[in-house]
Amino acid sequence: MAGGRWGRPSPGRDFGWLWAAYAASALGTGLAFSAFPLLAITVLHKGAAEVASLAAIGAAVGAAVAVPLGPWVEFRRKRSVMVAMDLVRCAALLSVPVAYALGRLGLAQLLLVSVVVAAADITFGAAAGACLKALVRPEAMVAAQARLESTTWTATVVGPPLGGALITLLGPVATVAADAVSYLLSAAGIRAIRSREPRPEREERAGARTGARLGDLVEGWRHVLAHPQLRPLFLHTVLVNALIMATAPLLAVLMLGPLGFTPWQYGLAFAVPCLGGLIGARLAPGLVDRFGRHRVLLVSGSLRVCWPVGLAFVRPGVGGLLLVMVVQFALITCIGVFNPVFAAHRLRLTETGRVARTLTAWSVSGKAATATLTALWGVLAGLAGPRAAIALAGALLLATPLLLPRREAPTDTCSTPGLTRVSAR
Repeated sequence: MAGGRWGRPSPGRDFGWLWAAYAASALGTGLAFSAFPLLAITVLHKGAAEVASLAAIGAAVGAAVAVPLGPWVEFRRKRSVMVAMDLVRCAALLSVPVAYALGRLGLAQLLLVSVVVAAADITFGAAAGACLKALVRPEAMVAAQARLESTTWTATVVGPPLGGALITLLGPVATVAADAVSYLLSAAGIRAIRSREPRPEREERAGARTGARLGDLVEGWRHVLAHPQLRPLFLHTVLVNALIMATAPLLAVLMLGPLGFTPWQYGLAFAVPCLGGLIGARLAPGLVDRFGRHRVLLVSGSLRVCWPVGLAFVRPGVGGLLLVMVVQFALITCIGVFNPVFAAHRLRLTETGRVARTLTAWSVSGKAATATLTALWGVLAGLAGPRAAIALAGALLLATPLLLPRREAPTDTCSTPGLTRVSAR
């Protein structure tokens, strides 16, 4: 097998096409950052309640719609599913500029498109995880995940400013159209993968009764919650991500309201630290080579939760702005290290025939937890103030490393004939 940088195993040429497809869609997502809220506010003249419902309901309903799609994905060719989901997202998003040009754009359409895109995102992600496991050898998986993670943070830094310029030049729906085109490019990249994809083997069931099919819907959760290594990782990641995301709108209210920061200062405070994600992702493979996957997972997972409590102490002025940037930079750098190691570890511990259902269950749970805690923390902020709510979330985050697995997984092999063998340590 060809070696990568510094002799590290390369993920391979076919992964390069998958990476290119991911980069195209990630850039499109970055360009269209906050496009729907912006359309709701500037074109449809909706208020805060309607804008909040657009984000919350779209994600929640989309996650619910995606639940039965996990078993459907499991027993189908993953690349075909990925191309189909790209085309679905493209068509849904293109309906927005078409309706805008005809003067028929409404909040109901934005909500429907949000649901379709959210469900397609989860379905695509489940298929992509299984596809990645088949394409990349186990020893190159962290490097592959690190490339995807670095691409995410690069798009986060570059996309929104370019999207703002595009809106200024071409109007408010330009970034939505660009996002739609990015999914066409993603589909083309996936189609360019040359290696043969074996036909998935269906699980044999007596009679294929409805009860068995219903059992498929919860198979992902059943697998995760019964696995001694995946269960603590599942609880840890879902809770950490939800607590971090729940405080994001509260920090915006605090900074743009009582603290008096301008919108450009607020944007700067969160754009520049995203470079830390790129740095962390680039460091992750080398850290795993030197210290081992389990130690890096444990240390980076613990370090990333130490920072958010500092946001409760932000003050007006340059000092407060620098505090937010330092805290966010440290947080995102640790996330950049943790995410690719965690993603590779999760694939190693999941049998090939369960990957799609497991990733669907994980993603749906994460979105549900984030929506629930965001609503709960909004109520808490109304009662005690945003600063107190941010502080409580930060304090709870400090306890989440207790959920990380303390022992390394024993060596095991999860494989399906015709697909890449994956050994789980």
